[in-house]
Amino acid sequence: MNYEQYNRQSFDNLIQIQEKFKETFEIDSYANWFYDGETELLRLYNNDDDEIYFKYVSVGTHSLKSETWMWSWFNKHSIEKSKNQLLVVKEFGIENNYEKLHNGTFSSDEYDGWELSSICLNFVNGIGVYKVNTDNLDIFMLITNLVDKSSPEIKKLKQKTVDCGSHGYSRPAFVCQHLNLESPKGFEEAFETYLGMELDEEDDFQAWCSECEKVRTEYNGWNEESEKFAGIKLICENCYFELKDFNQTNLLG
Repeated sequence: MNYEQYNRQSFDNLIQIQEKFKETFEIDSYANWFYDGETELLRLYNNDDDEIYFKYVSVGTHSLKSETWMWSWFNKHSIEKSKNQLLVVKEFGIENNYEKLHNGTFSSDEYDGWELSSICLNFVNGIGVYKVNTDNLDIFMLITNLVDKSSPEIKKLKQKTVDCGSHGYSRPAFVCQHLNLESPKGFEEAFETYLGMELDEEDDFQAWCSECEKVRTEYNGWNEESEKFAGIKLICENCYFELKDFNQTNLLG
């Protein structure tokens, strides 16, 4: 069987699985998502009372900028341990000379992500596939099972996240006291970011306004005085990117 035939067979199977997955869990009814690479948990939610959790296996990403696919097992920034389960797919690709299954990265479009995820379902038991949309990436996840909201895993997740009144549980972020959604004040970051990006363990979302940047420069970096002026506060990841969009867009406009 050539790759096109195998791919079509797998994709037809995914269509049936996906229909049942979406119908059973009403996936399209949730407006928001959050995932945590350490616990490999995906949260879909509208609010704290309307939410659902799944375990997932990271399949890979499609870059919207470079139009390339990258397998999770090839991605050094992917921290999910379960990605190693997909090495069997890579070996299968080598044995059958299916290049897309054993090449770590290659030119692609969004459909490759769905097709490759469907093939992974032949090797890893799953109940569906979910695609997380970020500014730069489409992230494909193989959903393995539903997780009870009262489980120790969920409790652990909530302990390491911020409980935001507007967005529910999300990753923490840190901004200066001057940034708001009323008047644009610039937006300086520790490093370039986008919503949903994977962070190294030692990294956090950090941003400050243009005035804070002037003070920071005067003191040759962060110290007691520059930090006092900044008055860094804790917010959630979603609030962070709302501030980023407002303060960058309106300042330029």
